[in-house]
Amino acid sequence: MLDVHRLRVFRSVVASGSVQAAAANLGYTPSAVSQHVTALQRETGLTLLARAGRGIQPTAVGLALAAEADEVLARLGEAESLVADLRAGRTGSLSVAYFASVGAAWLPRVVREITTRFPGVRLDLELRETIPDAREERADLQVAVALAGFEPGQGFTAHHLIDDPYVAVLPEGHRFAGAAEIELADLAEDRWIDNDFARGWCRRNLVEACRAAGFSPPFHVEAHDYATAIAFVEAGIGLTVLPELGAAHLPAGTVSVPVVRPTPVRSIYAIVQDAVAGTPAACAALEALRAAASTPASTPAPPMSTTRRLDPVLIPTER
Repeated sequence: MLDVHRLRVFRSVVASGSVQAAAANLGYTPSAVSQHVTALQRETGLTLLARAGRGIQPTAVGLALAAEADEVLARLGEAESLVADLRAGRTGSLSVAYFASVGAAWLPRVVREITTRFPGVRLDLELRETIPDAREERADLQVAVALAGFEPGQGFTAHHLIDDPYVAVLPEGHRFAGAAEIELADLAEDRWIDNDFARGWCRRNLVEACRAAGFSPPFHVEAHDYATAIAFVEAGIGLTVLPELGAAHLPAGTVSVPVVRPTPVRSIYAIVQDAVAGTPAACAALEALRAAASTPASTPAPPMSTTRRLDPVLIPTER
């Protein structure tokens, strides 16, 4: 394999017209330049320079190699620029998987942060309710719901973002609308609106909490998602119980009240592939997620920093 540094020195000699001129341009001694050219000739087995009077000139094979070197060095320069851009986060891509309520509450500020700081990075966003078993099917970063002590698997790191307690979303005329909290058992006789057609982990968590309170939730209406269930509450059809993050933006005529004894809670994590954990875009995404998680769900997103950096640290799944 040709030594790229020697190739650069040789190309400088051909372009400059002499060893002395190349040495001056490169900041080397003429002796060092001659040694590099001699080593390249030995490496290739070709005579690249020939004496011409008191100077030297490239041979035919030397001119051919110099012409080829132009393209090689140009491509190498492009590769070096790409590496520098990737290190600085100016290019590349980042795939992010998320579940629905996080998508509405957190993802806008996360995407704004990444696209502002790294406009050359392509973001691939995917709505995903589960964590794939196969490593190759996972996103670079996934925001997900999981149990405490969750193990993300080899090659991934899980970072706890927040514990999200459940609330009851009620019509504002409901008897508990002005309460500071509601015991789950006090809602046993109400008309409940189901909000998880997929019967995912968040729903199972709620059903188990209701059973612990001595009843099975009396679902009278089945909705496919939080937004639809809340719209039914607004229409006065019943109440729905869901994680607080899912009730971040309630319509007029509805209120949310924490449920207690017991209080169902879901834990939200950021799972990051270790291979991308140190990249600027991944670090910025995790920083933005942590900032979003630390902001009350009903609080408008604050302006995101364009200078702050986070040490590499970066997600499980549900609605």
